[in-house]
Amino acid sequence: MTTTDDASDSAATSAATSAAHPRFAAALGELGLGDLAGRARRFPEATRTATEAAAAIGCELSQICKSLIFAADGVPVLVLMDGASRVDLELVRDALGAQKVTRAKADVVRETTGYAIGGVPPFGHRTRTRVLADRSLLAHDVVWAAAGTPYAVFPMEPKDLVAAAGAALVDVRERSE
Repeated sequence: MTTTDDASDSAATSAATSAAHPRFAAALGELGLGDLAGRARRFPEATRTATEAAAAIGCELSQICKSLIFAADGVPVLVLMDGASRVDLELVRDALGAQKVTRAKADVVRETTGYAIGGVPPFGHRTRTRVLADRSLLAHDVVWAAAGTPYAVFPMEPKDLVAAAGAALVDVRERSE
């Protein structure tokens, strides 16, 4: 039988041995997703951009889940987007009913999430924010997202990732004309 202390020890051990950032590994444990911390992969070269991550993993660019922070009327919002696409700020504005949406500055990203740009995971942030996930993520069986550092990523089924992030599914991808 597993006690609460055993479960805490197990989560702490997983966080200590994971390629994921310790805070993110702990957040996975709190969400009941501790097994994902063990599936995180660390690379010697940065996986800061979607292109770098896809090359390191050996997957399609669209299988990367970018975690992007924007400011909607000055309030941080997280947008999860596939790595091959760009976010259409007007569509985000419409989805949120905001007057103005801009890309958040690096200090706001770190303050909001607790992570640096290039390593922001899709959930497990310092503060709770509204989350939008573009439907394009659902086109794959598995997507890869940052695990809290610019050198680590983890795999997850998109529908489970969207659920864990508490995201609303939207269409906010830029369309080519």
